[in-house]
Amino acid sequence: MKKTNARRAFIKGSIGLSAAGILGITPSLAAPSGLIAEPKHLFKLSLNVYSFNALLREGKIDLFDVLDFCAKYNFEAIDPTGYYFPDYPKVPSDDYIYRFKQRAFLLGLDISGTGVRNDFAQADAAKRAKDIELIKQWIAVAVKMGCPHVRIFTGRSKTTDHSREEVFAWIAEAIQECCHEAAKYGVMISLQNHNEFLQDADEVDRLFKMVDSPWLGLNQDIGSYRQKDPYAEIAQNIGHAITWQIKENVWINGEQTPTDFVRLFRIIKQANYRGYLPLETLGKGDPFEKVPRLLEQVKAAIVEVEKS
Repeated sequence: MKKTNARRAFIKGSIGLSAAGILGITPSLAAPSGLIAEPKHLFKLSLNVYSFNALLREGKIDLFDVLDFCAKYNFEAIDPTGYYFPDYPKVPSDDYIYRFKQRAFLLGLDISGTGVRNDFAQADAAKRAKDIELIKQWIAVAVKMGCPHVRIFTGRSKTTDHSREEVFAWIAEAIQECCHEAAKYGVMISLQNHNEFLQDADEVDRLFKMVDSPWLGLNQDIGSYRQKDPYAEIAQNIGHAITWQIKENVWINGEQTPTDFVRLFRIIKQANYRGYLPLETLGKGDPFEKVPRLLEQVKAAIVEVEKS
């Protein structure tokens, strides 16, 4: 939590300096410390495009259709994963990127993030290097789209020839290189705590400590805490969170259980999280029906939490 407190202090100080600059006041004559309140939580809803995975993979719709859907239901942003763009893993053409960016803007939507699939848990160093290069390429795409982060993974490979400590070291080293590249362009790297190499909140904390970069944040996937109480695990890791995957279900005692959105958003509110909360639906069913249903549940929970 030290990093979170430091980040909040930086934001608070920055706001004070900005206000002083606008008013033409030198920093020494600015408002006394504490006069401007620390920013409180802010809930902004985005849609993770994986919600339409099957339809996109089958070519029945495209990313522009999902943009229109997001506008229809008044999402504030869209989170398009890289592999829904044409020719992935190759980067899309500038023409496609800029048409997508323009359409989002005209519809009043931010592009809250993007992401790729990588595997830093594999023993082959050359393959890890190839995935680092992929992420670097998509950092450039993120810059062109104007989105603030690129979502990555630890990896899913299983190896019996190397210790878990060795694999942690591979992953941390690779992420450090990605963060170094991202820092050059002002883009964050968001690590998803997918149910792959990382198994619980303690391991998430361990990896963040190993990487130790201000350009790394957590894509907090609430459906991937499966070993312990998911709400306690979410609360433990929330200081790293810069974006989310808000899902219909969490895992409790080895079983999928409907998410208690009121409980979840109380945790998020208490942490003073400010940023996007991308929703993601999984499993069978028509996303054109499932996403609006999830959206209404989330909105109702937010209304209740904001009253308390």
